[in-house]
Amino acid sequence: MGGCAGSRRRLLDSEEEETAPEPRPPRSYHKGALWKNVMGFWLLGLCNNFSYVVMLSAAHDILSHQRASENQSHAVLLADILPTLIIKLLAPLGLHLLPYSPRVLVSGICAAGSFILVAFSHSVGTSLCGVVLASISSGVGEVTFLSLTAFYPRAVISWWSSGTGGAGLMGALSYLGLTQAGLSPQHTLLSMLGIPALMLASYFFLLTSPEPQDPGGEEEAETSARQPLIDSETPESKPDSSSNLSLQERWTVFKGLLWYIVPLVLVYFAEYFINQGLFELLFFRNTSLNHAQQYRWYQMLYQAGVFVSRSSLHCCRIRFTWVLALLQCLNLAFLLVDVWFSFLPSIYLVFLIILYEGLLGGAAYVNTFHNIALETSDQHREFAMAAACISDTLGISLSGLLALPLHDFLCHLS
Repeated sequence: MGGCAGSRRRLLDSEEEETAPEPRPPRSYHKGALWKNVMGFWLLGLCNNFSYVVMLSAAHDILSHQRASENQSHAVLLADILPTLIIKLLAPLGLHLLPYSPRVLVSGICAAGSFILVAFSHSVGTSLCGVVLASISSGVGEVTFLSLTAFYPRAVISWWSSGTGGAGLMGALSYLGLTQAGLSPQHTLLSMLGIPALMLASYFFLLTSPEPQDPGGEEEAETSARQPLIDSETPESKPDSSSNLSLQERWTVFKGLLWYIVPLVLVYFAEYFINQGLFELLFFRNTSLNHAQQYRWYQMLYQAGVFVSRSSLHCCRIRFTWVLALLQCLNLAFLLVDVWFSFLPSIYLVFLIILYEGLLGGAAYVNTFHNIALETSDQHREFAMAAACISDTLGISLSGLLALPLHDFLCHLS
């Protein structure tokens, strides 16, 4: 514990530095530029996760038409998470040092490619390749855009998180709405090729040039000097990049980040254990909803909770995210006991618990990255944001390893 605390002290600014007034560097953010950047990051978050959510829903539909086996359905989950996990593991080793513009182009091209592949798929293998491309797009995008927040006002982290939360809700609703309106999965996917284009437009044409130092937030940015940004500059010009950090410095920073990474891993482990292993088993017969409708309500309420809490940073800031990890683990234990003993009398109690689960997960995500941005130095922030990206994917991967076998075991018992 002492070693972890020591590493964390080297990562964070000292208490004296936090309380002492910081000299304000010359800033050129005016209100118009600030809103361009926060809206840019909101759209980037929305588009980065929107394509992923829509494409994954479509892949399941097409696999069902192709009569995929249960093992092939599990392969979808593997193709969904493994590429993102590899990308995020490579991020601290140097992926975050590659130029931003090529990474954004790769993310956009992979998202569009996933739509096209799955839309025209005639085999399970082609559909899985589409899932892999969507996973690559999401992983590259998240590492890239979270790293990029290091060069903008910290307010953009809240807007990025809100966009990613909205993607889960809006992506699922848009796909469901278009298919229910009569469009085939193929035409629905092709109609959404504008989403990757919107992501590229948001990055190349909406974001302004980054600042030499990160203004503390929306209020500070608006009260800064009112000179406009030089629009000819692009986000590629990174003022204080972490490219000069040695391996020893990166390791020291990473050890300090464990204070933030471990709680977020636990939160995502618990919530995706619930989502992957327990949702289908929380079935109530004393309701007008059939099994499939109950499952869809669980997913919608979860996504709604995530969206609300990822958009809540202006209202509620949580420094000790360990509390959220503990509460989410208690959530998992409670629902696991209910699956075993079926003691909850009404599905509406489960609805409330699942909404609460989403609120905890979204709050953990946005507060973790906000705390990292707040407490890391300018020199370390870009690397820290890229390295901490592994948290959610690692938690999801670990939960999948345990939740799927447990789900099958519980199904055989019932």
